Amino acid sequence: MEQWLIFSKLTILIYIGLVYTYEDSSNIALFIISFFTYICLNIAIYIIKKGILQYVIIFLSPILTIIAHFYVEPLFILLFAMNFYEFTTVFLKKKFILYLFSFLPFTFIEENELRLFYGLVGALSFTIFFIIEKCTNKFIAFEMEQDQMRKDIQRLTRNLHENEEYIRQSDYMAKLEERNRLSQEIHDQIGHSMTGALIQMEAAKRMIEIDKEKAAELLQNAIHISSEGIEHIRLTLKNMKPAVEKIGINKMRLFIDEFTVKNEFKTVFLHKGNIDIISPIQWKVMYENITEALTNCLKYSDATFISVEIHVLNKFIKAEVKDNGKGIDKLKKGLGIVGMEERTASLNGKVIIDGSNGFSVTTLLPLDKK
Repeated sequence: MEQWLIFSKLTILIYIGLVYTYEDSSNIALFIISFFTYICLNIAIYIIKKGILQYVIIFLSPILTIIAHFYVEPLFILLFAMNFYEFTTVFLKKKFILYLFSFLPFTFIEENELRLFYGLVGALSFTIFFIIEKCTNKFIAFEMEQDQMRKDIQRLTRNLHENEEYIRQSDYMAKLEERNRLSQEIHDQIGHSMTGALIQMEAAKRMIEIDKEKAAELLQNAIHISSEGIEHIRLTLKNMKPAVEKIGINKMRLFIDEFTVKNEFKTVFLHKGNIDIISPIQWKVMYENITEALTNCLKYSDATFISVEIHVLNKFIKAEVKDNGKGIDKLKKGLGIVGMEERTASLNGKVIIDGSNGFSVTTLLPLDKK
């Protein structure tokens, strides 16, 4: 705002100076004094940023223009409007009243031509001042908004790091607790079973020459205890191991959610049919193909929406990635698509690519019902 006000005042000053130069005036010294006094006052306005002294200087500037109008050069009154706006805008918030007060010099300007000229300059000065003030306020508001956004970003980043650290600590504690639980369970049940079986076998070893029937009974007890221990180990490991289908679908959903958040894409993930019959190797191929297809969508499609669908049919599994991007007329296979085809072919499957309506990559894998 300051630069535009200085430019406006300087333009009017230059005009006054040029007009005065071509006039036959005898008080050239007084004009120069008034001219440079006005310049010094207005420079001081922008040097002294705050305080009563700044308001005093702003008040003196329009007074100087009135005095110079009467005693030096009538055209000095053209500077009155700009300084008047600059002074009264601090106290008057209604711009229409401010505009009316700027026409007070009409009461003492004698020349009709100068009065008309002042009215034009006053209106132009008001327009410039009003536009500059509006733009400045918007710029200040925009800067404040940016500062608030930066603070919010810093706060969210800090919270994110704290959450990530909390998640890491939680995962670590969960692993420790699971290890402790498993260790305690092995010690309390499996360890006791193995110890009991060992004691039975030691006793059978000592009695094998004395009482063979008793030794055989002890060995049978040891075998029974060992069998129970092995069965308990099997059940413990079975309970610990998550189902294959849960690993596959949750891993897929987690990846798609992370992709959506990081790249600000609207992505929809759907699955139909019995996903329990999908084998781990089929999950692996579908996961890698979907990952490659989503990466290609991000790079080349200019899409705003992506759908990922896994459909288990009677004879095959269909995994489709489709976007609403620009598509492609003639496909040139790169390493990514070739890799998808090779992975799918290793399971006797097929990859179908369609670029006519958006872009879609469909992975078909034969279903092994066994």
